[in-house]
Amino acid sequence: MLAKLATELPQGDAFLYEPKWDGFRAIVFRGGGAVYIQSRDLRPLDRYFPELSAALLAALPDGCVLDGEIVIGTPRGLDFDALQLRLHPAASRVAKLAQQTPSSFVAFDAIAVDGNDLRDTPQRDRRIALERLLARIKPPIHLTPMTRDQAQAVEWLSQFEGAGLDGVIVKPADGLYQPGKRAMIKVKHARTADCVVAGFRWHKAGKNELVGSLLLGLYPRRAAPRHGHRRSA
Repeated sequence: MLAKLATELPQGDAFLYEPKWDGFRAIVFRGGGAVYIQSRDLRPLDRYFPELSAALLAALPDGCVLDGEIVIGTPRGLDFDALQLRLHPAASRVAKLAQQTPSSFVAFDAIAVDGNDLRDTPQRDRRIALERLLARIKPPIHLTPMTRDQAQAVEWLSQFEGAGLDGVIVKPADGLYQPGKRAMIKVKHARTADCVVAGFRWHKAGKNELVGSLLLGLYPRRAAPRHGHRRSA
C-alpha cells in the first residue's frame, strides 16, 4: 500500500497519523517456523539483515504478516547511508556490518494475524490488532507511534526534521489494506535549493516517457557546482 503526496495534514476524526520513517519498506512473513523479509518490489532482504531476521523469528508468532520499515538508528537520528551499505553482495561484509550497524524493524500495519487475512479490515481495527500482537515486543522490533490528534502530528512534523524521519503519514481510519494503491497520504519536510540537472534516469514503468530520478548539482557559496545528489521523481 502506497501514499500520495500532500502539502498539508488533513484534519478530522477520520484519520490516523504516524511518523514517516526514512528506511527500507519491508513486508515480514512469519509462518511455518521461518521468517521471510520482502522489499516493496518483491525482492528478498533476509540475507542483508541476518540479525533482524533472527529477532523477528524469535519474537513473532506463526501466521502473521507485518508491513513496516527497516531502519538504522544512531545517536544523531536515522542513518539512511548506513542502511544502503548493508546491501552488499559479500556475506562476510554483511555479517560485519550487522555487528557494526545493527538494524531495527518498525512495524506500522498488520496484514495478517493468527493466520487471518486482515486486508479487508479497517485501518483502525488493524492498528488494534497490531498493538495487541506487539504488546510485549522488544528492540530491535518496534511499534510505530500513532495519534489521532492533528496538532500532535503537526508537532511531529516540526520536531522530526533533522532526526532522519521523513515527515508524517496519514491513514484513513476506515481504510482497507490495498496493495499497490496510493491509499494513504504523506506530508514530507519541504526544502528548496537552486540546482543544476546533470543527468536523469527513465522511470522503470515510463518506457522513455517518464523521468524516474534526477542527478543534481548543488551550488556551494564559492566553488564550482558539485554533483552526486540523486532525487527520485
